[in-house]
This record gives sequence, structure tokens and C-alpha cells, in this order.
Amino acid sequence: MKKLLIGLVALVVLVVVILVAAPFFIPVDTYKDQIAQRTREATGRDFQIRGDFNLSLLPRIELAAEDVVFANAPGASEPDMATLKSLLVQLQVWPLLSGEIKVDSFVLIEPVIHLEVDENGRANWDFGKKHEPRAETVEREAPEDSDLAQISLGDVRLENGLVTYRDARSGQTIEISNIDMALSLPDMDGPVSAEGSLMWNGETLKLSAKSQNLRGLMSGKTTPLALALESKPVRLGFEGSVTKAEPGRVEGEIDLDVPSIRALAAWTGNPIEAGGSGLGPLKITGKVSAAGPSYAFTGATIALDEMNAKGDLSADLGGAKPYLKGRLEVDRIDLNTYLPPEAAGQAEAADAAPQSAKAPAGWSEAPLDLEGLKAANVDFDLSVGGIRVQKLEIGRSAVAVSLKDGLLVVDLSELSLYGGSGNGRLSLDGRGKVPAVSKSFAIEGVEAEPLLKDAADFNRLEGTGRFDISIAAKGRSQKEMVEALHGKGAIKFTDGAIKGINLAAMVRNIGSAFLDQEARKTQKTDFAELSGSFRISKGILRNDDLLLLSPLLRLTGKGNAHMPQRTLNYRIEPKVVGTTEGQGGASDVAGITVPVIVEGPWHDLQYRPDLAGMLTDVVKDPAKALEGVKGTVEQLQKGATGGLGQVLEGVTKQPAEGGEQEGGGLLPDPGTALKKLFGN
Repeated sequence: MKKLLIGLVALVVLVVVILVAAPFFIPVDTYKDQIAQRTREATGRDFQIRGDFNLSLLPRIELAAEDVVFANAPGASEPDMATLKSLLVQLQVWPLLSGEIKVDSFVLIEPVIHLEVDENGRANWDFGKKHEPRAETVEREAPEDSDLAQISLGDVRLENGLVTYRDARSGQTIEISNIDMALSLPDMDGPVSAEGSLMWNGETLKLSAKSQNLRGLMSGKTTPLALALESKPVRLGFEGSVTKAEPGRVEGEIDLDVPSIRALAAWTGNPIEAGGSGLGPLKITGKVSAAGPSYAFTGATIALDEMNAKGDLSADLGGAKPYLKGRLEVDRIDLNTYLPPEAAGQAEAADAAPQSAKAPAGWSEAPLDLEGLKAANVDFDLSVGGIRVQKLEIGRSAVAVSLKDGLLVVDLSELSLYGGSGNGRLSLDGRGKVPAVSKSFAIEGVEAEPLLKDAADFNRLEGTGRFDISIAAKGRSQKEMVEALHGKGAIKFTDGAIKGINLAAMVRNIGSAFLDQEARKTQKTDFAELSGSFRISKGILRNDDLLLLSPLLRLTGKGNAHMPQRTLNYRIEPKVVGTTEGQGGASDVAGITVPVIVEGPWHDLQYRPDLAGMLTDVVKDPAKALEGVKGTVEQLQKGATGGLGQVLEGVTKQPAEGGEQEGGGLLPDPGTALKKLFGN
């Protein structure tokens, strides 16, 4: 036994002597050559240690190398894929005998790595050697715990690194410089942390990661994790846990702070060209979770510019197509923030400019592609306390969006608009070979004057309105859609007025009623009801019941708008009648009628009096025409200032030769009158 112990001691001493003496007897170049040879065999690339190279085995394994170079792929833009100013590795020997790895130092000084993808899509990190795993390796399950008893990392760091990436196919180039990283891992059961910084696009990013119990993480146990990114353009933080066991899970609180979305986009090389002053500060907080193909963001709070929102969002990517579900409540949306400012005087210049008679381009025949609607299924609810678009103010609204297998349905279940309320639905169907669209909309109790003024800068109509519209179309292009358009609708205004002209006063003094600019600012035609309905068939809209009821006045109209051809053919019949009844009064009361024809292409409508039609009506029923004149005169005698003689004088008086008509004279062109009435 004694001899055996002496033999073991002698053997240990011999091993120690060999380890200590080997570096002195084996030339260093032999090690360098062996490392270079093995690297070439594994990668097919040259590897050189051009500077000093030192190796020792006791009291610890220590390797130091300087000026290390690893060659690039043939044809690459850089001759070397990686270079290293210096490398230092120090391992403790005796812990290795018990299965422990204790790294005293692992330091990389000024590593430079060039990553490239050539025009054929081949990456320079692809060394062309792929080995299929053995069958038993594939079937073998991963062990629940690491084979290593312990890992301890001391001075592990990277100093002043540089990484570049170039893609010859897209011309994309990325450079990350000033890379500094440090890793701390005292033991497998204690805390582990990594901290560092780098520079990209002129900005410094600070990174940090902290966790607990690396052994537990590797064996599939839920482990705490904290991540942080700090920079001038963006700050991001995560604090939660991660589970490595299948299917893998991450959950925790996230905090995102972007001082300016525009600045962030510009920094990443994707500047936002859209006008407006919006897309400034953004802050997002909430709870994120991911388990396999399922992701969720719940309890979210979002602050963008001056808008605030809260909601939830989930995504399931495990099915045949992604399924997204969510809800969002927004206090107020101001879209003006994202619109370019209107140039000073632009609106006035547009009003003053003469109407262009240039015909617009026809309906597009480009194929409609709705395949994108089949990319995912979506259920999303949006509620907004208020929306502002230019001058238009929309009250509380609620929208439900559903997308399934190519069918998009948008339900407007709540809409508050200028004292009124309504609802609507939009459907876009991309399931079949021919796309289809339908829309229905109903609102009542809306105040016309503020709505039209804010929406279209039109302030000549007062009253309380109701709208009902239902249309649908099917076609492979915009042109086919218009040609197939069908539907119906109706509008009705009550207790209102047409501002800018007094049609009843037209009888008393035609010139001032239509032509006097000062009168247009104060006068108006009160009406008890203004209504009409329409039907659309094959793109042709038909209206036969336009009706305005007002004391001393009835206005009716009918005609059609040929939308495929962009033309209008409409007949308006303003009638001065012998009754002061408004709402509830008859629309077929006898009176004086001068029909007006409005026709032509939409961009160049023409107005002309239908004198032939007027005479035809008189010839058909002269007794009724005479009755209408008589009743009108009686009403004028009762209420018109100045009496019948002044009225007739105003109608028949001729202007002075070469002079302009001022406050009286011949009946003006009805077309001109209608243009002024509707602000044309």
C-alpha cells in the first residue's frame, strides 16, 4: 500500500513537472501553427496570430495572443472577417478536476468583425460545412440540469469593439462601434449581470441585464429577469421573469419612453415625411406575456402627443393565420396634429380662383387587390371620447372592427355629431374573386349649420337634419364598382333656412334678392321642410322628390346623376305660390313657376331656364296657371311692402342704357341666381 501511494505521488509530481516544463521545451510557434491548422480545417479560412503568443499551464491555464486575424470569404469587400488586437484567457486548473470552470479573465481588446451578404445571398459566416446530427441525438431529450457543477466568471469583458454589416443586395450598411461589455457571474446559483454600451448612428446606447440563479434558468425553472436600454432617442425597460422550459414563457412589466417618434425614425434611417406637428413624445406601459406562439399586452397605458389611451391586445400565431384581438379607449384624437398646416390665404385663393373646366381623370380600371384582408383574423373595439378633423368636431364614438377570412366589417355603434346621434356599418368583402363593398349610415337630430360650416366651410343652411344612406357595389376595379353601384337614401331638414337670399322677397324686388351683395349677408329663406330621397341602380342616381316647403314658396326637383359618366341632368322648379303655409302645406299648390335645368359634366355644370317647359305647363292647364297668379297677387297685396304696383315695377323696369341693374329690372338669369344661392 505504501508503495502504491509513493507511486501515485510520483505520478502527480511528474504531471506537474511536465505541465510546468512543457511550455519551455515546446516552441510557441508549434502551438500557433496547430491552432491555425485546426481553424483552417474547420472553416476553410486562414487564421493567424501575428503578434506575441504566450501559453502557460500552471498555476493556471493562461493564453495571451496579440494581433489575431481571421480571413474573410472570397470576394468580400473586406480582406479580414475578424481581427483582434489582443486576447487574454485565464482558467484555474484545479477546479477543472472537480467539473468546475473558474475563469479569472477573459478579455477581448478591440475586436473588429465584418459581416457581409453578397449579391447571391451568401453570408460570409457560412463556412459551407454542415453536419447532420445523429438520429439518437435528435431523439434524445435535453437534460433537465447542466452537466457542469459550477461556472464562475471573473474579469470577462470586451473593450472598444466594432461590428459592421453590409448587404450587397439592398445596399444596406450598418456599423456599431465603441462596443464595451462586462459580464459578472460569481457562481451558478447567484446573480448574473451584464452591462455595456455601444454607439450606433451617432448615439450612445447603454445596455444592462440582470438575473438570478443561472442554474435554475438552464434547468427550466422560472427565473427573474431585468433588462434596460438607455439612450437619447429611446428608453426601454423590462422587469419580470423568463422560463426556458417548453414552450418557453416570458412575462413582466414593460416601460417604453420615446421623447420624439420623428426623431427616433430619423435616427433609425426612416425619416417621417408626413406633415403636421404630431408624432412627438410617446410613452407606453403595461404587462407583456409570451408563451409559445401566444402573445399579450394587457393593462396598457399609452400617451401619444396630447392623447391618452388604455387597453389590451393579444395575438395568437399558432393557427393557420394570425389572430389579433384587442380593445382601446382613447380620451380624444386630434387628427389636425398629423395634417400639414394650411398655407396662409390658401382657402381664400381657392374661393377666388375661377372654376376649372378641365375634365378630371376617369374612374380607375386598375385591379383591386384585397388579398391582404386574408392575412389575419382580427377582432378590435375602439372607443373615442372625441375626434377633431380640421374644424369638424365629432363627439363620443365607438367602433367594432372584425376581420375574418377576408371579410372586413366595421360597425359604428355610437356616433355623437353636432347635437345628433347615429350609427353605421362598412363591409369590405375580399373572400371571392370579385371584391364587394357595402355601407349603411343613419344619423338624426344633427344641426346642419355648424356641421356644414366645420366640415365644408358652408354656412348657408340651417335646420335639424336626418340622413339615411345604404349603398353597395361589386367589381374588380374602381370603374366596375361605380358601374355596379346600387342603393338608396334620404335626407330631411326641418325648421331651417337657406341663408344669403330671401326667395319670398324675390317677388318684391328680384334684383336685390339675388344680386345685392349686402343683402346676401343678412337675408335668408326660412323653410319648414327640405327633403328628398334617391335610388341608385347600376351607378345612376335618381331623385324625383326634392321638396322645399316655405311660405309663398315651393321648390321641387328631379333628375339623375350618371356616376359612371360623371354627368348631371336635373330640373329644379322654384314656384311662388299664393299660400303662407309651410310644413304640412301642399306641394302642388298653383303658382308662378320658372323651371331651371342643371346639366353637364360634374366639373362644368351649366344652368339654363326651361322656358319651353314653363310655357308647356301653361298651355296644358291655363286655368291653373291663372289661379296661381291670382293667389300670388292676393298674398302680395296682403303682406308685401309697397303693394302690387311696386312689385310689378320691380319685375318690369328696364335698366338705363349701358348701365347695370341695381335693385330692380328684368328677371335675372335663373342659372346665375341658383349659382349665387348655393355659393357657386
